[in-house]
Amino acid sequence: MVLSLSSIVASFSSFIFCFTILLHSSSFGAEARYSPITPISSLISKSLFDSIFLHKDDSACPAKNFYTYESFIQASKCFPAFGATDSLTTRKREIAAFLAQISHETTGGWATAPDGPYAWGLCFKEEVSPQSDYCDSTNKEWPCYPGKSYKGRGPIQLSWNYNYGPAGKALGFDGLRNPEIVTNSSLVAFRTSLWFWMTERKPKPSCHSVMIGKYVPTQADIAANRTAGFGLVTNIINGGLECGLSDDGRVNDRIGYFERYAGLFNVDTGPNLDCAYQKSF
Repeated sequence: MVLSLSSIVASFSSFIFCFTILLHSSSFGAEARYSPITPISSLISKSLFDSIFLHKDDSACPAKNFYTYESFIQASKCFPAFGATDSLTTRKREIAAFLAQISHETTGGWATAPDGPYAWGLCFKEEVSPQSDYCDSTNKEWPCYPGKSYKGRGPIQLSWNYNYGPAGKALGFDGLRNPEIVTNSSLVAFRTSLWFWMTERKPKPSCHSVMIGKYVPTQADIAANRTAGFGLVTNIINGGLECGLSDDGRVNDRIGYFERYAGLFNVDTGPNLDCAYQKSF
């Protein structure tokens, strides 16, 4: 097969882009037992991806045909430690946890939905009826651009100027002036979600470090009962609203997705699924 010049240029540009991300990633080269011989696509095939997200391309979903398997795999190449660290069980569990969290963030399911409520992830690509423009005007490092909304967008529902700014800087787009790109490009959308998952933002650890067993709690974490597990990942993502509450429906929804996906990957979920007794960061 003879590659066209444009294909070669595109492939080289993608390589340079991802390599730049890796050079600036705090996790690059830092994870023990990283396994580069097991690409994500060998752990989650397109058929498995489609069986997880049974209804993402239904006409009822505003994000119909937006979240593609190919974009997910391509985005993961910029974060090679994702789903590739430690044992096979750990790698599968991390992928299941990531997909569960983004499914809750983008769900279109309901209690009596066809195939159950946990078959409806990746149905939305942006927040519906946001209550504000999510601009923290006190943040001077990542100042809001006039007229822009930093509402939830993409698989992780990236929100607030202090997340859009650094995500854009890391991934090569202007997150403050052009936040809409997260809903205009499936590849950028998945990259932002993986950036959020893989990046430590002190005092929060990365979701990745928690799921691969590398989280080391500080004294403040111990005092706040922030124990390792899927519940701590929920705390990192939205603990201010969901953690420290008994039997919270949003937390239970995240757990429901995780339990379904862990079953599809044939792994256990591990302990500490909720964050009911954790203080938020």
